[in-house]
Amino acid sequence: MKSIRVHITMPAMGQPTSLYRQVPAETRDTVNIEPMVQRNGKVVENRAIDREVARLLRGTAVVIGLTLCGLPTLAQQRQTAPSGNQPRPTETGPSSGPQSSAMAGAQQQLYTASGQNGAQVSQDSFKGSIVEGKATGNVLDLSLDDAIHRGLRNNLGMILQGAAQKNANGQRLEELQALLPTVTGAASINVQQVNLAAYGLKFPGLNPIVGPFQVVDFRAYLTQNLFNLSAFQNYLAAKHNFAAAKLTAEDARDLVVLTVGNAYLLCIADRARIEAVTAELATSKVTLDQAVAAHDAGTSPKLDVLRAQVDYQNEQQTLIAAKNGLAKDKLALARVIGLPLDQEFHLTDLAPYAALDNLDPQASVDEALKERKDLAASGEQVKAANAQKKSAWAYQLPVASFVGDFGDLGQTPGHSHSSYTATGQVTVPILQIAKTRGQNEVASANYEQARARLSDQAQQVNQDVRDAILDIQAAAKLVEATHSNVELATEALSEAQQRFKAGVSDNLPVSQAQSQTEQANDQYISALYQHNIAKLSLARALGAAQTKYKDYLGGK
Repeated sequence: MKSIRVHITMPAMGQPTSLYRQVPAETRDTVNIEPMVQRNGKVVENRAIDREVARLLRGTAVVIGLTLCGLPTLAQQRQTAPSGNQPRPTETGPSSGPQSSAMAGAQQQLYTASGQNGAQVSQDSFKGSIVEGKATGNVLDLSLDDAIHRGLRNNLGMILQGAAQKNANGQRLEELQALLPTVTGAASINVQQVNLAAYGLKFPGLNPIVGPFQVVDFRAYLTQNLFNLSAFQNYLAAKHNFAAAKLTAEDARDLVVLTVGNAYLLCIADRARIEAVTAELATSKVTLDQAVAAHDAGTSPKLDVLRAQVDYQNEQQTLIAAKNGLAKDKLALARVIGLPLDQEFHLTDLAPYAALDNLDPQASVDEALKERKDLAASGEQVKAANAQKKSAWAYQLPVASFVGDFGDLGQTPGHSHSSYTATGQVTVPILQIAKTRGQNEVASANYEQARARLSDQAQQVNQDVRDAILDIQAAAKLVEATHSNVELATEALSEAQQRFKAGVSDNLPVSQAQSQTEQANDQYISALYQHNIAKLSLARALGAAQTKYKDYLGGK
């Protein structure tokens, strides 16, 4: 036999009444409950309370059915719309260490000395831009200052790095929310009608159809982490990543100056090359005219005319190639600074030779270690990795949180009453050894990698500064040597022309002198460009390209 006992307080009697019934064990799948009452120590049937019991059982039958059978529909609705007597599920448990939220991928790999960022912004990004305005019919005068200012506004590398900075700030705010109160609101109305017979619940004299009935709930929910060291360390890591992103964006400005300055100096070199070739073409024309005149006078063979004509046409081809090179380099400059590609512009600045002497390599290295923004960004990344390491360790600590809700609950908005729930909880990870140890090892490895990259980058900055100084010194000597070669080649060409004009020799020495003069001019223009770009590279290596590029290009 199976015994079932239910205690109910009858409203009219005011005394607890025991409902007791024995049923055969083989019929336990269907439970029948009949009203009983205790009299003189004996349990007997009491028909007088049948209707009272039936009324009360209507309300309790649904709860019993849910408990015994797990009614899925109502259970699911209670999960999605908790009532005032149910605490809302909290999401303030232990953070997952370094994996609680994705960190900005752009901040995981920092700038190298060449300015590349392998996450989002690459060196090629600084060769592109967002076009500003439309082409005009006039020729635009473009100075180096104007080009750099346009580049700082429109260069693609700057724009992408600015977006990466916003992304890092968004990550920081997401991690901050785990430490702040979270308040949400919900309004629900739940209308149901339940067929108890479908779940094997039968009550003699009771209609198995319960309802329809409804519950209206207007509620606000509050969750707050009281102690969560892992979440706090994750926020610190995101904060350091955001600081690194800001420093990287500042360093990108130096890279824009270097890229724009390089493109502008290339155009200046191309223009100087065109001027030199134009002068050489005029000299070749003079030589050709002399050869033709001498041949017509019968004092010079046809070979001199043919040789002079070949030299003249070679200079024409060189001039065509030089003009084409300038046009292409001007397109590249327009791409870097965001000018429309069909906009005509004229370079207004020159880059004359200005020596940069008295350079102290060690003092320059010390300055660079203080000023380089990408190096400072690497330092912030080390701090972020250290915070993630602490977060992984803190994942095994308890988390204290508070969950509460307050609202109005009832059958209708006019027949409702306020209700609330306040829950304080402490969540303690008990057995997750492998996960905790794995997170610690991953975070430790990331921290060691960040420290190694910072150490290597400091050495790279040291090398960049010393390389730039060596390039400046070598280029300065090249400028002096090639300038002397230009003077000597020009003098030799003049001497050969005079000898040919006087009929002392043929024009072969003239042709050779013209070739040497062209080569000397090319070398001199290249040396000037190398010297100027080396000075601009030193300004970038020192972290001062944006603010002091004029001083370095013009010479201190």
